Amino acid sequence: MKYQHRYHAGNFGDVLKHVALVDLLTRLVQKDKPCFYLETHAGRGLYPLDRAATHEAALGALKVLAAEPGSAPLKAWARAVRQFSRDAAGQPVDYPGSPCLAQRLLRPQDRATFYEIAPAEAAALAANLGRDARLHVECGEGLHAMKAILPPRERRGLVLIDPAYEHQEQDLDAALLALRAGLERWSTGIYCLWYPIKEREALGRLRRAATGPGWPPTLAVEMCVYRDDTRVGLNGAGLLILNPPWQLDVSMREWVGELHGLLAVDRAARWSVEWLVPDA
Repeated sequence: MKYQHRYHAGNFGDVLKHVALVDLLTRLVQKDKPCFYLETHAGRGLYPLDRAATHEAALGALKVLAAEPGSAPLKAWARAVRQFSRDAAGQPVDYPGSPCLAQRLLRPQDRATFYEIAPAEAAALAANLGRDARLHVECGEGLHAMKAILPPRERRGLVLIDPAYEHQEQDLDAALLALRAGLERWSTGIYCLWYPIKEREALGRLRRAATGPGWPPTLAVEMCVYRDDTRVGLNGAGLLILNPPWQLDVSMREWVGELHGLLAVDRAARWSVEWLVPDA
């Protein structure tokens, strides 16, 4: 069976990714110049929190929303999520994915392109985003877009890469190749790669690839809700952020620590925000 994100929407990995997206886009739109946002694996953008889909959200997004978080990016994410549909008790009925969050954060002068390979999901995404001249939905392989549409005319912006990881090693290799292709065409762009954390040993290759010659300043952000190598399927999630904005590391140490405190199942589980390639 193909991966279906609706059964994982709003889990801890989603929250980590989406708060990082809010933090990154908020920084980008502070300058008057327009920016461009590219998403390579967009999904449908909005996910119903029905009985089949709420278990992971209850341990992730819904738990954070109930806690009234304190750090600014977490507050901004919570505010954005609450702008979507809610029931009579004020609880979210739908959980917004990254395309819908980006739509709320981008300004009139900004632009975004969303790639989704599954035709039904791409059609649902277009319907969920509605008619918006700033946004374009493309049904196709998003990693190929790194060669096809970069650099953007805006010359500043963000690329979010979030494969399904049905085949983890192959998907990670393909994402790293796409990152290299993107950097060759747009060396100053911000790139954010989401990845699952299952076994610690498997992450060594990723870190070695991200510290090779010519690699730009890179942050590695990881948050585990279980201790390393616990046999639960998914211990944690990580983000590789290339060319991060100024002081993003400071911001992320604050809110990732707070998020971990809210969501960690095992208090021995770890979190970290570290430079793999320091900003010169």
